[in-house]
Amino acid sequence: TFSDEQIDLNVTSEVTRAFIKKTLEYLAKKGASLIRLDAVAYTIKKRGTNCFFVEPEIWELLEFCREVLAPYGVEILPEVHEHYSFQLKLAERGYWVYDFALPMLVLHTLYSGSTTRLVDWLRICPRKQFTTLDTHDGIGVVDVKDLLTDEEIEKTKEYLYSRGANVKRIYSTTAYNNLDIYQINCTYYSALGNNDDAYLLARAIQFFAPGIPQVYYVGLLAGENDIELVERTKQGRDINRHYYTVEEVEENLRRPVVQKLLQLMRFRNTYPAFSGDFAIQETNSEHLLVLRWKKDEYEATLEANAQTFNFTVTYSDPSRGTKEKLF
Repeated sequence: TFSDEQIDLNVTSEVTRAFIKKTLEYLAKKGASLIRLDAVAYTIKKRGTNCFFVEPEIWELLEFCREVLAPYGVEILPEVHEHYSFQLKLAERGYWVYDFALPMLVLHTLYSGSTTRLVDWLRICPRKQFTTLDTHDGIGVVDVKDLLTDEEIEKTKEYLYSRGANVKRIYSTTAYNNLDIYQINCTYYSALGNNDDAYLLARAIQFFAPGIPQVYYVGLLAGENDIELVERTKQGRDINRHYYTVEEVEENLRRPVVQKLLQLMRFRNTYPAFSGDFAIQETNSEHLLVLRWKKDEYEATLEANAQTFNFTVTYSDPSRGTKEKLF
């Protein structure tokens, strides 16, 4: 499917099914609680189809994997990069999914200053999901189609190429083994012009969105585009795969933007409200965003201005009966 070195297996054969079962059981016995099925939509090969998420065969394969793991209490996470409707279909059947639409929606929000499209998605997105802004791949474009209009997608891409830091359109072309109709090669920090305020707001939105947030290692360190690496390898994705030395890690951990990001991550991981109910508060301006989580007496609120990048995170402290401010 992806390269000459990667062999496609016939997942309908008995020997392949036995191999899949053995591998899944091995991982489960080693303590895995969730197993990601990478690029699983390409597994079914069927004449007369595009061999992508072929139904109903793909559902039979996913159910097979789920049944194998059920005795171990292990769940699966199908990784599918495509139109957001695929995530909704998977979620309807109880599978974990990725929110690959969020990265472009957040960029559009912070580029345009309008929260309308983002709010529309947050109202309908799966709750049993993992959220991302960046991964080892590029920033997904195809995932957001119809959540943004074609014109909005093009405007978002153009803004990134014109206002982002050290990013060129050529890095997302076939010259660098990529096509930007599928993804844009850029770190998320550089996509926001290496702007600390915009970047922290983007992460705050991710952490307040429904789902379990994941932060890529380059994103954790608010990493910039690695032009030297991508020019050396001619692989567009390498722009977001910097090889950090120990000294670079230590230096970046001392940056204020990274310190604030770590503070926000600790809050998201420990404050009880995030295991409660999610709500979007109506506002009188498309520039404003108010997201809230509440469980029992615990309540956390993000109030943000997508035009100025100003935001506050507040939370209740039941032990004191007070409202505290994180940012």
